[in-house]
Amino acid sequence: MALHRSNLPQMSGGFFLAYTGMETDLLFNKGFDLPGFASYPLLETDKGRAALRGSYESLIDTCQDAAMGVILESPTWVANRDRGALLGYSPETLVRRNIEAVELMARIRDQKGDLPTVISTNIGPRSDAYAPAERMTPEEAETYHSEQIAVFTRTDADLVSGYTIAYPEEAIGMVRAAQKCGLPVVIAFTVETDGRLPIGMELGDAIDYVDAATGHYASYFMINCAHPEHFRGILTGDKWMIRLRGIVANASRCSHLELDEAEVLDAGNPTEFGQQLSEIHDAFPQITVLGGCCGTDMRHMRSVARQLNGV
Repeated sequence: MALHRSNLPQMSGGFFLAYTGMETDLLFNKGFDLPGFASYPLLETDKGRAALRGSYESLIDTCQDAAMGVILESPTWVANRDRGALLGYSPETLVRRNIEAVELMARIRDQKGDLPTVISTNIGPRSDAYAPAERMTPEEAETYHSEQIAVFTRTDADLVSGYTIAYPEEAIGMVRAAQKCGLPVVIAFTVETDGRLPIGMELGDAIDYVDAATGHYASYFMINCAHPEHFRGILTGDKWMIRLRGIVANASRCSHLELDEAEVLDAGNPTEFGQQLSEIHDAFPQITVLGGCCGTDMRHMRSVARQLNGV
């Protein structure tokens, strides 16, 4: 049964690590083919499931060593109707994969002891996260994302996390769909090198817009899929910052366009990465969910854990 949004353990203090860099790690470092950047097809083979399990277990081990909580993100970022169809997946098969993803994480959580562990069902945008060709209305987005979110009510999911969101109307639809299904929800906006959303909107305005349209239902907001230097300058003492509780950053300083065209992985500097996220927390103590997105691996996650622990 899902937790109430106010009872999420990451809302009660302490650090939680979140990791959404698994796909780039599997693709560039471990040699997996991920058409459409989809990792949920790995659930279909022993080798694929072992790779997913290994990533989760490594993250849990890192958090156990650092006495931190962990947020496990499901491999379902593109397991929605339109993006699944591009890979030949029927809606019925997508339902099975979404359920299987949560089942895998739940088994790992049960086997790994009493570490504070949150199962996050990761959902992504309907179209290109960085250059949305068409923007849905909030009503259209609610209808579209309700299909995937409703599936998670049949699982042990603790919350829904909308990652790499480029415009607020889609975020509003996600939040409303999660609320209708009775699930807590987190929204992670992505930003460009200027700290603005890909549509040009300021992050604070986007957060305020979503909150105003949804009665502040989202548990909190995050930034993901951008290097700390891309957004550090927009983090201020403004009122909207109270709602920002998570940073899941890229290792690379490259823009989204440069990353899309890259043929080799830019892993940046893991030590520097940990320092930068620790400095953000020091300046804004409410930001306690921290982790890595594109280009990161367990070196980056261990560095974040060490820095937050002052090691």
